[in-house]
Amino acid sequence: MWIESTIAMRFLRQGRAQTTLILLGIAVGVAVVVFVTAIIGGLQDNLIDRTLGTQSHIRVEAPREVNLVAPAPAGTLQLVLEDPRPQTLRPIDNWLEVQGVLDGLPGITAVSPVVSGPAFGRRGQALESVALVGIDLERYLRVIPLDESMVEGRLEVGSGNAVIGRQLAIDLGLRLGGKLRLDAGDGRDAVVNVAGIFELGVRELDSRYVYVDLKQAQSLLGLPGGVTVIDVTVEDLFNADAMAARVAGLTGLQAESWMQTNAQLMNALTSQRMSTNMISFFVAVSVALAIASVLAVSVTQRTREIGILRAMGTRRRQMLQVFLVQGAVLGLAGSAIGALAGLGLVWMFNNLGPGLFDVPLPPSLVPAAMALATVAGVVSAMVPASRASRMDPVEAIRG
Repeated sequence: MWIESTIAMRFLRQGRAQTTLILLGIAVGVAVVVFVTAIIGGLQDNLIDRTLGTQSHIRVEAPREVNLVAPAPAGTLQLVLEDPRPQTLRPIDNWLEVQGVLDGLPGITAVSPVVSGPAFGRRGQALESVALVGIDLERYLRVIPLDESMVEGRLEVGSGNAVIGRQLAIDLGLRLGGKLRLDAGDGRDAVVNVAGIFELGVRELDSRYVYVDLKQAQSLLGLPGGVTVIDVTVEDLFNADAMAARVAGLTGLQAESWMQTNAQLMNALTSQRMSTNMISFFVAVSVALAIASVLAVSVTQRTREIGILRAMGTRRRQMLQVFLVQGAVLGLAGSAIGALAGLGLVWMFNNLGPGLFDVPLPPSLVPAAMALATVAGVVSAMVPASRASRMDPVEAIRG
């Protein structure tokens, strides 16, 4: 194997211009794979973080209400025309037991009961429709990091305090310490003190959400002791669908994952992942074609040398290995240069770029890109290597 490596290196030195060009081509290809893969991965992580920063991974609710139609007597043709049943605000039956089951379920990291329903927020003559959200603050913060979104005041619910969105505060002319009247209908109302103002970055939420403690929301919404939603987070984000199905099977409740809620986002992430794979594939093909073309030219230019080596006793297997080693060396050297260039591009984006989001660098990305280029180099060398190994020594020396 040492002889084959020595001959391969000699061939590389003899075609310096061609070798430099092919190394440059491989380096550019690997740099593109590393940088594009890293930046798309960072973009996906940023999108997911922004999406899941305002919602749970799984949302567990009471089953939807449906009409029960009495069966017709035997032999009777029954025609049914029914309107869908209106969905009222209903609590989850035995929610404490359900919470206990979910707390002990492997793969689930946090469980938070929530009471959520519509209400009106009033200050003077200003009136806004709001979403009243009652939470167990300690549990809720494990699901939604609301404390990281506070822009004014303190995150304090209970004892007559509430936390509201920045846009709602602007719409109602409220500031810290201001009084907000909450009216949930049927004479259920309360006046709360604005202890803090948050900004989640989603206008719909910032203009409607009002957080109070669990008991006050239960009282205002007429659900004493009940909750309407159980928010759940899981270890594996992309296994949320399977976990939601398991939760629904265990509890008999309706469980919807973030992947179902954000179907368009999932389509975008899938499209991005496919585009990254396609870029990597075409870069590998271009690298393979470039190496194959250089080695094919090398075989043509060195026909006489190959014939002399064959006449001196070099076996076909050895000659085959010469060009395979040459392809591997080209792929490995070019990929190493490209990997360094890709790392440099990632560093420049993170430190000198627009600062929209950070681009993480998965530990396996650089080795995988280098392995791809090296394998492409070996595979692309097979055709010219096979041609060189099959040359007749006499014809090669004459030619």
